[in-house]
Amino acid sequence: MATIAVLGAGIMASALATPLADNGHQMRLVGTHLDRDIIDSIKSTGVHPNLGLKLPEGTTAHQLEEAAEAFEGVDLVMSGVNSFGVRWAGEQLASLLRPGMHVIALAKGMEADDEGNLTILPRVLANQIPEDLRSQLTFSAIAGPSIAGEVAVHRHTAVVFTGENAEVLEMWRGLFATEHYHVWTNTDFVGVEVCAATKNCYAFGAGFMSGILDAMGEAAGDRYVNFNYGAALFGQASIEMIQFMDLMGGKPTTPLGLPGIGDCFVTSMGGRNVKCGRLVGSGLSFSEARAQMPGVTLEGAAAIKVIGEALVKQTERGAVAPEKFPLLRHLYEVVGLDQAVNVPWDTFFGSNGSGE
Repeated sequence: MATIAVLGAGIMASALATPLADNGHQMRLVGTHLDRDIIDSIKSTGVHPNLGLKLPEGTTAHQLEEAAEAFEGVDLVMSGVNSFGVRWAGEQLASLLRPGMHVIALAKGMEADDEGNLTILPRVLANQIPEDLRSQLTFSAIAGPSIAGEVAVHRHTAVVFTGENAEVLEMWRGLFATEHYHVWTNTDFVGVEVCAATKNCYAFGAGFMSGILDAMGEAAGDRYVNFNYGAALFGQASIEMIQFMDLMGGKPTTPLGLPGIGDCFVTSMGGRNVKCGRLVGSGLSFSEARAQMPGVTLEGAAAIKVIGEALVKQTERGAVAPEKFPLLRHLYEVVGLDQAVNVPWDTFFGSNGSGE
C-alpha cells in the first residue's frame, strides 16, 4: 500500500483519490490557505463540497498548518494547485520535500519571461526548490483529457502521465491505472504540457460557437446550430498546437492523440472557460463577461494572456513568423486587449486547408 501526500484540495486532485483507493492506496489531502472550508467539510463529513461526493476510505484531510505531519514518511507527492498557485506551491514544497521523493503535478499553463520565452508549469514548480534538493527529486505531470467528477464516479477516462523518466512514469501508472482510469505514459514532457496549456486557450474560443447563436436569439437545440463554426476553430486549434511543438521543442505527433486533440475536445464541451467564451461570443467584451463570473477561476483566459503576449514579443524579435498562430493571436486580442470577436477566417489552414 502506498500513500500520496497532496498539496491542494481542488476537485481534480481530490477526484484522483478514487482510482488510487481502487488500487488499495491512500491519499493525504493538504489544503491551501484557500481550502479551509473544503478541508473542514472532508474532516467532518467526508464530503468534498465542490465535488458533491464523499471521498474514498483511506483519504484524509489536513489543514495547511498540518502539512509537515501529513508529509511525514511519504515518498510520493502531488501538487494539486491550479496555475495561479504554482510558485506558491513550489515554495511550500521546498520545506516539505526530501531527497528521493517523486513529485507529480496537475496545474496546466505556462509562464513567460520578459522576452516572451515560455516555460511549462512543472518546471516553474521545480524551479522554486533549491537546486541541491531539486536534483534529487523527480518531476512528472498528469495531463488530460479528464473531467474531475467523471473520474470520481468511475466513468471511463483515458489520460496521459508525462515526464522525462520512463521508469518513474510507469511507477505512477501502476499506482493509478484501473479498469476505469486508463493511463498512457509519454516522455515528451514539454510537448504534452504545452498541449495541456494551449487546449485551455482554444476551449475558450469554442464558447464563441454557442455565444453567436445567443446573440441571434437562437438556441443550441434549434434545427440549424453552429457546428460548422466550431469545427473550423477546432481544426485551426489542432494546427496551431502542432506549430507550438516546433516553437517549444515538443514532438509534432504529440497533439494528435490524447494530450492535444483529445484534451481539447473534452475541455471544449463545457466548463468555466467555455461559459465565458460563450458570453464573449454573444457580444460582451471579455471584461464585461468576466464581471458576470465573480470569484471564478479562468485558467484558459489567464493562459491566453500569457501565451498571446509572449507571441507578440517573439514576433517582434523575429523568433515567430507573424502569420503563425492566427487563432491564438485573435484570442489574445479578445481577452488581453478586450476587443470584439472577429475571427480571422482567411488566415486559417493554409492554401489547401491542411495547414501546410
